[in-house]
Amino acid sequence: MSHQIAKNDKHLMLFSGRAYPELAEEVANLMGCPLVPTRALTYANSEIYVRFEESVRGCDAFVIQSHTAPVNEWIMEQLIMVDALKRASAKRITVVAPFYPYARQDKKHLGREPISARLVADLYKAAGADRIMSVDLHAAQIQGFFDGPVDHLWGLPVLSEYVKEKYDTSEMAIVSPDAGRVRLADLWTDHLGCSLAIIHKRRDPNKANTVAVHEVVGDVEGLTCLLVDDMIDTAGTIAQAAQALLERGAKRVIAAATHAVFSGPAAQRLNSSGMEEIIVTNTLPIRTPEPIQNLTVLSIAPLIAKAIDAVFLDGSVTSLFGGQA
Repeated sequence: MSHQIAKNDKHLMLFSGRAYPELAEEVANLMGCPLVPTRALTYANSEIYVRFEESVRGCDAFVIQSHTAPVNEWIMEQLIMVDALKRASAKRITVVAPFYPYARQDKKHLGREPISARLVADLYKAAGADRIMSVDLHAAQIQGFFDGPVDHLWGLPVLSEYVKEKYDTSEMAIVSPDAGRVRLADLWTDHLGCSLAIIHKRRDPNKANTVAVHEVVGDVEGLTCLLVDDMIDTAGTIAQAAQALLERGAKRVIAAATHAVFSGPAAQRLNSSGMEEIIVTNTLPIRTPEPIQNLTVLSIAPLIAKAIDAVFLDGSVTSLFGGQA
């Protein structure tokens, strides 16, 4: 015999960056697979160093990092982790980014602008990533930016189950806070069997995070209005939308979003918005200068754990969403 046959069983290893280790630990606990001990340092000049304290040769590696502020630092740390795994002979490397960084910079609006979401995908590929897993991408076309498989998970099943259990959906309207979220609102109406309303707004092209609400399209009077979005950042859009709905006779207003970015004045705006409840998932840590009233945080960890298990076992991620993902 002129060759040697090695019987190598696949083995899964989970890795976590320092941005939000609590989520990674929850995923690891659900999977019964401890996180690989990692030595991570930030030197005095702000450079990052990472070393894994176990052999990773031949493993199926999943690198979990939630990109909260400072986003650039945590992107760099995850890239360094991927590079370390590649150089240590990991067999396959999957980047798990529950909140995809730079997702809103997915196309050019004006001349001389970057497409930063594509740049991030290129960086992951250059570092050695074979696959990306993320939750509720801001724009679906980001899946095409990466030259490899992309597992796009939905937060909608997690959020909608909670809404169905707590509220009477027969007296509810699903509301898109702007024209760009109409497709998402449509998916919500399919899940809950509610009517649809849309808020027309216009952004000031010369001022970041500045919006003006113009009109509500659809019947909202006397109904519980559920505002749906993929993320809440400074909360300007969703707070103005809530006020517009209340002024037009909505019985009450609640909001559901996957990513709780909560930058700058978000907490203050949400607390003064008149919304009865704000429902989010824990793709990002909640770190606001003041508590947000009526905030409900649902765990996305079970969904990520199931998706990682499906990828590792070469199963179907789409089946987690009824074949609709």
